[in-house]
Amino acid sequence: MEKNSSFFSNPKLSWLWLLIRIYVGWAWLTAGWEKIIDPVWVGAKAGVAVSGFLAGSLAKTTGAHPQVASWYADFIKTVALPNSVIFSYLVSYGELFVGIGLILGAFTGIAAFFGAFMNMNYLYAGTVSTNPTLLILQIFIMLAGKTAGGIGLDRFLSPWIASRKYGAK
Repeated sequence: MEKNSSFFSNPKLSWLWLLIRIYVGWAWLTAGWEKIIDPVWVGAKAGVAVSGFLAGSLAKTTGAHPQVASWYADFIKTVALPNSVIFSYLVSYGELFVGIGLILGAFTGIAAFFGAFMNMNYLYAGTVSTNPTLLILQIFIMLAGKTAGGIGLDRFLSPWIASRKYGAK
């Protein structure tokens, strides 16, 4: 096999990864921005929306084939709901920062990882929507590594960070 012939590592496909990053990043950016400007997510009533979302997830834990696993329901009851205000801010700003990172190609792998982490949590909470599609695309972005951020700020950030590793100047 020819060097750089992989779908995930071929630098000639950086333009394709740019389009995928922008698509996924825009979805995160707009979702995060909508939450940040909404007082039930960020502000005076922070925690109200996320509490409602989590209560809806708990309602999906019953029946012969529950949509939400019991272990995740336990997490919701013991960790997420008692800390709904913190989770409200984490979700809102997390979505915004993932979107910015992916669109700019800055810390692309890290942004894709945290986006995938949020998508997995939304799926565990019983919400489908665009989550499976975004999750798969973010896994692909992570597999593409440097190529995914090749047309973006990672082109400059990665060498700069590497040159400072272990105290090198």
